[in-house]
Amino acid sequence: MLGIIAAVLFFISFLINAADIGTNDVFTSANVMLLGLTALALHVAGIGAGRTRHSNGRRPWSRS
Repeated sequence: MLGIIAAVLFFISFLINAADIGTNDVFTSANVMLLGLTALALHVAGIGAGRTRHSNGRRPWSRS
């Protein structure tokens, strides 16, 4: 999910930069890009990933 959010933020940053849209100091293309990088870093770190729990509580590779 955070990977998709990062992609959307990168696209918004690209649009702000390419269209030369005048924004206030908070929503500059560099700030939106940094938010995208933060979301991407959290995604790579495994935060926000959908983790499922097995019904019997065992790991799938354990034999006992």
